[in-house]
Amino acid sequence: LMEIFGLKRGMAFAVVAFFILILAAGVVWFIRSAPPRILIMTSGPTGSAFQTNAERYCKILAQKNVTLKILPSEGSTQNLKRLNDPKFRVDVGFVQGGVTNDLGTSTLVSLGSISYEPLLVFYRADAPITLLSEFTGKRVAIGPHGSGTRSLALKLLDLNGIKPGGATTLSDLEAGEAAKALDDGTVDAVFMMGDSASPRLIKQLLFTPGVRLVDFVQADGYTRSVSYLNKLVLPRGALDYGKDIPPHDINLVGPTVEILARPSLHPALSDLLLEAAQEVNGKPSLLKRRGEFPAPLEHDFPISPDATRYYKSGKTFFYRLLPFWLASRVNVLFVFVPLVVLAFPAFKVLPFLMRLRMSLLIYRWYRELLSFEKELQGDLAAAKRKDLGAELNQIEEAVNHLKVPPSFANQFYNLRAHIQLVRERLQEETAPAPKPPPRE
Repeated sequence: LMEIFGLKRGMAFAVVAFFILILAAGVVWFIRSAPPRILIMTSGPTGSAFQTNAERYCKILAQKNVTLKILPSEGSTQNLKRLNDPKFRVDVGFVQGGVTNDLGTSTLVSLGSISYEPLLVFYRADAPITLLSEFTGKRVAIGPHGSGTRSLALKLLDLNGIKPGGATTLSDLEAGEAAKALDDGTVDAVFMMGDSASPRLIKQLLFTPGVRLVDFVQADGYTRSVSYLNKLVLPRGALDYGKDIPPHDINLVGPTVEILARPSLHPALSDLLLEAAQEVNGKPSLLKRRGEFPAPLEHDFPISPDATRYYKSGKTFFYRLLPFWLASRVNVLFVFVPLVVLAFPAFKVLPFLMRLRMSLLIYRWYRELLSFEKELQGDLAAAKRKDLGAELNQIEEAVNHLKVPPSFANQFYNLRAHIQLVRERLQEETAPAPKPPPRE
């Protein structure tokens, strides 16, 4: 830089340091832009539907060389608290719709809903119970603290005039303990959902003699009063056609389950999670049709831009064609292309500006010489000639101290030669005219 562009040492080091800094920043950005290989998910209690889904996602992501670390939790409420806590290390989690009402919202985004989560209310009684108000004065297990089951149970019981501390005994038994308590008669009813109970335990209760399932005859009313609830129907005979279980259609209510994520979730990992959700949750079941989930159903949290793009057009071009690890690198590299396109003109302009700077510097001294030469015209007094000589010396000294790159050596030496030419003319003007030869 010093030789080619004529920069001073300090300026040359500054330019080199600047480009090294840009290069280092680009390398760091390239490394950090690649999707991480580890994803942390907060799921649910051991054996719950949340935990089961997370384990299935884990196997699918492992095929893409991404490790899904699963953190068991008490349920939806604790998952939401973890995601909202910036100090807690977690990326995504399952959250049941409706639990956000008491916690407020944040910057979290949704990747969409993955399933319905029916509320199942089991009880022992001689006559069918169709109204939750009929549990007044009874012993009811509403789910452990931190579960979405408890949150929804309290909401619906409150609509029926049943509140904590009243005549109805509300217990926070864990799902397994609640089922055992219902079996031995220490509770009269239990509320269960997939965020805190295992599918095996729910199926066991469905087939337990003497245990009934509440038919929500007011399901339509609940869905109008509680915006995040959906009316679901368990068809007659769907559990066992031969034994006709259940003996009639049973109306249920339930929210949907969303995958919530922090805004920093990498787009490629968002695509992988939704791809896993399609494989795991896109299958038909008793309460949903094939391909109904995952779905961009927006509730308390906005659907992330990456999820919106996925629902509209699927994975990005390179992730469709290439293996995940290779596509992640290629995708990042293509981000550099516009930067290179923008940077190329800058690198092209820099030498031009440096040449223009040197040319203007040399032309400046040529202007000085032209002005100096005009003053040589006509008769000059001795004092004036002396001043012009001193001025020319100053010009020559200034030019000799110029730092000129080799590419401008020709112009530089031409300038010095022209200075000498002007000096010779000054000396000719200063020298006395030769005397004429004497006459013979």
